[in-house]
Amino acid sequence: MDGEAEDDLSDLRLAIETAREQHTALSAEVEALQSQATPDQIKLARLKKQKLLLKDQIVRLENLLTPDIIA
Repeated sequence: MDGEAEDDLSDLRLAIETAREQHTALSAEVEALQSQATPDQIKLARLKKQKLLLKDQIVRLENLLTPDIIA
C-alpha cells in the first residue's frame, strides 16, 4: 500500500471517529432533553434527525473501508 492510500485510510478512520464522537454527544443531549419535565419537542426532533444523519454517514464511511469482495 502506498503512502497516499494509507493517508486516505487514516483520513477515513479519523472522519469515522469524529462522527462517532458527535453521535455520542448528540445522544447525551437527547437524553438530557428527554429527562426534562416538558422537553422542547421541535429541538428533540431536530437532534434525533441529526443523530440519524450522522449514523448514516458513519455507515457510508465504514463501507468505504471495507473492500468489495465478490465471492
